[in-house]
Amino acid sequence: MTRAATRQPRGRGAQPPQHRRHQDRSLFEMGGFFSNLFSGLFGTREMRILILGLDGAGKTTILYRLQVGEVVTTIPTIGFNVETVTYKNLRFQVWDLGGQTSIRPYWRCYYSNTDAVIYVVDSSDRDRMGISKSELVAMLEEEELKKAILVVFANKQDMEQAMTPTEVANALGLPALKDRKWQIFKTSATKGTGLDEAMEWLVESLKSRQ
Repeated sequence: MTRAATRQPRGRGAQPPQHRRHQDRSLFEMGGFFSNLFSGLFGTREMRILILGLDGAGKTTILYRLQVGEVVTTIPTIGFNVETVTYKNLRFQVWDLGGQTSIRPYWRCYYSNTDAVIYVVDSSDRDRMGISKSELVAMLEEEELKKAILVVFANKQDMEQAMTPTEVANALGLPALKDRKWQIFKTSATKGTGLDEAMEWLVESLKSRQ
């Protein structure tokens, strides 16, 4: 049975308006400071994963599903959460970045040394699928992510109005991607479905290019 737990995500909380400039600078500095935090089982090379997507897509729920294996009560991420996740005896540093409009411009501060991007899409949010595509396209054009593996989670598949993974892939323009290793998976973060399959594929993809 899935257990619900309350957890305060690690990362930066909300800042008052007068601290906005300091927060912006801190977000940039923290992205670089933590880029070499740990070494995994791939020698001394860091395995770094970013979880990106619009606000409300389920990114933080997925992060803690992967880490503790249960549903965790979350709040909107203002800044980032970062956790070490062990999967199939491999350790990953996983960054969950907030998806609000005001935070998305700072995603690029965290792109350096990224091995893979998990892009989470709310499959039931048809109205914002175009925005999700625009953010994804802009992200993939960044030089620092040229070699990053892309895993798309077509999340919230438990919702009746959810688009199928094929529909999500077409809406995001995934079939047109060239020179990019990618795959899409149907997932439900709350139920935990599809996460194992996605992580299995990601682990094998990372191993194959070592």
